[in-house]
Amino acid sequence: MNKNLLFAFCLLLTALGAFAQPKSPDAEYIKANYQKYEYQIPMRDGKKLFTSVYVPKDQTKKYPFMMDRTPYSVAPYGTELYKGSLGPSSLFSHDGYIFVYQDVRGRWMSEGIYEEMTPEKEDHKTNKDVDEGTDTYDTIDWLLKNIPNNNGKVGVWGISYPGFYTTTALLSRHPALVAASPQAPIADLYRDDAFHNGAFMLVANFGFYPGFTNRQDDKPTQRRGKGFDAGTEDGYDFFLKMGSVKNTNTKYYKDTIRLWNEMLDHPNYDQHWKDRNVLYHLHDIKTAVLVTGGWYDAEDLYGAINTYKTLVKENPKTPVYFAMGPWVHGGWARGEGDHLGDVGFGGSTGPFYREKIEFNFFSHYLKGTDLDLKPVSTFETGVNQWKNYNTWPPKEATEKNLYFLPGGKLSFTAPAAVANTFDEFISDPNKPVPFINSIDMDMKREYMTADQRFASQRPDVLTYQTEILDNDVTLAGNIWANLKVSTTGTDADWVVKVIDVYPDSTKNTKWAGKDVYLSGYQQMVRSEAMRGKFRNGFDKPEAFVPGKVTPVNFELQDVLHTFKKGHRIMVQVQSTWFPLIDRNTQQFQDIMKAKDTDFKKATHRVYTSKGSPSYLKVRVTE
Repeated sequence: MNKNLLFAFCLLLTALGAFAQPKSPDAEYIKANYQKYEYQIPMRDGKKLFTSVYVPKDQTKKYPFMMDRTPYSVAPYGTELYKGSLGPSSLFSHDGYIFVYQDVRGRWMSEGIYEEMTPEKEDHKTNKDVDEGTDTYDTIDWLLKNIPNNNGKVGVWGISYPGFYTTTALLSRHPALVAASPQAPIADLYRDDAFHNGAFMLVANFGFYPGFTNRQDDKPTQRRGKGFDAGTEDGYDFFLKMGSVKNTNTKYYKDTIRLWNEMLDHPNYDQHWKDRNVLYHLHDIKTAVLVTGGWYDAEDLYGAINTYKTLVKENPKTPVYFAMGPWVHGGWARGEGDHLGDVGFGGSTGPFYREKIEFNFFSHYLKGTDLDLKPVSTFETGVNQWKNYNTWPPKEATEKNLYFLPGGKLSFTAPAAVANTFDEFISDPNKPVPFINSIDMDMKREYMTADQRFASQRPDVLTYQTEILDNDVTLAGNIWANLKVSTTGTDADWVVKVIDVYPDSTKNTKWAGKDVYLSGYQQMVRSEAMRGKFRNGFDKPEAFVPGKVTPVNFELQDVLHTFKKGHRIMVQVQSTWFPLIDRNTQQFQDIMKAKDTDFKKATHRVYTSKGSPSYLKVRVTE
């Protein structure tokens, strides 16, 4: 579920809470077995946060807390209106916990002014030095003292933005917080949701902020934000006609959305973004942590992977677990998790995670049950099996280079040609490469596994592929693109896609869509964009010298995927990916302030010679 869909889901719950009881399998059970209370919990600076608490009616035993702090509303409001589900999954509500839902500072019914990705403080010298860590600490302290029959233990969980608030809960360092699960957490807003390596995530953010912005003051409200109606389902056509990014305000928002303007005002990784990187603060953590993410999370893959890696590095004595499955954003929380688009995963993966990993983790730390859970539980796509490791990336993975060769070839053998060979294409930002071969107004999640044949047929997409593999090749860990490029302009985007090419003999499965053929299917496995001017640092943009061979290196993030015997590995390189990312004018300038006339054609080259090799640095397990 992407961010827009997650927000729409939350709004649906709000509507259901206001006008009808949510229809879910657990709705009647929850109302029969839980009593709902609502509180305004005071923080140390005097602000009060709206909090709903669901307490088991059976008061013959003590229960641990399970808490979710959210900017998406704790609706329904009113003690007579109940949520249709409680906890991360149905397993929790039937097992008995005290469930706590809180509107974070500045959102919905809580007091205060909202800040996106609240900057966390290392020091809290006075009661005015507040952040999400202190708000969590004060909430936990109040709950322990005021909610009867608790066992003195607290667990926190959350997905996406609530995943960030789960990470910041760790910074409370409250001794009663014994277990937390940041799931698809935003970790660094610049790298997660706003920009990817400096390229603005246009379609995902454009539709999100109008609906998210239901208030911009310190006055609590149950009023929902008004979404944006584009009047069409054709996002490619809409954003092309909209023109430059600054036209989002000129034509539509009229400078009325503060959080939108904050993104546009800070295209570089300046102090604004550095203050919103929670990874800097993840030290001295004693709480057991389960970090969860999805290989096909189009938004917060960076957050999940780097939250885990940072926690392990900075807190070597703390139990830190990592779970990654074949899921979209939040896809593990509901449904079967058995396919994405045309690609199947060999069976259900969601229920396994919810019972064997998530439920067992919290039960152990909050209720003392046995736990047999490896540090790393990852799903290996391609062969569709769960794999366990002690570390991630696995120590047995070895680094190799996968080289681009003349003639569109791809090989683990370095180029031998002394001549300065290259491939070139003309990039026209006024005729950009679409990110998916369908009509959609949103960041359609299926693009993460979609067939790339539509792109490989375009003259502005370079394609490199291996010979047919004579054995399985498993990539396990992060991928780095190391490109040697040149351009006739002074800036350029570089999009690299890693693709699994199916044999021509592949037969369709039940998941293949209408008019889709898995014979020769080019399944995207991993992809990422890089705004070239940030190649030497996201805080210091630097122009290209036209015609000069220049290294552009960037991370595509982690995978665990097996390219099976009989398949091929393919890499595609392009410079537009629309409207997933905004268009680069291909001139060295602040693109957020560009005029419609600033977009220029440019000729790009990718070099494939011995002296200027382009390659992917990958981790391979035998």
